[in-house]
Amino acid sequence: MQIETLKDVLHWTREFHQHLSQCLSHCADKNMDERARMILAYLSDHEKALTKVVSGFETSGDEHALNTWCYEYVAKHPIVRHAHCDAPFAELDATQIMEVIVDQHQQVIELYRYLASRADIPSAKELMESLRSLEEHEMMRMAQSANRFGDL
Repeated sequence: MQIETLKDVLHWTREFHQHLSQCLSHCADKNMDERARMILAYLSDHEKALTKVVSGFETSGDEHALNTWCYEYVAKHPIVRHAHCDAPFAELDATQIMEVIVDQHQQVIELYRYLASRADIPSAKELMESLRSLEEHEMMRMAQSANRFGDL
């Protein structure tokens, strides 16, 4: 996928969450660790919900913000599509799964942070900051929920 505008970034992010959800779901039944299976199922549902939220930003966002160009970042930091499925979630324990998930979300957060810092128009900056905040809060929520699975 050629990423040129912030709308393309949102499209990529939506696909990222959708593909991650499918990958987690696919591996949930194959993992031998019961706690890991529960976490994979939970994370899959959570990623599916994030897909819908990002899609909402994509369809209802300010057109000026969505059409803002972002060549510079992508040229310096190529976006690797769906690298998270390189990790065999079916073979990881709960802690390792969370490490991969947190790392993937940190990369998306860093992308949003950088794009917000470089935005020329206020609506683009606001959009990127909103998405960054969403990703940060959802990542914290996922981590807290995963920790609760350890208490079971």
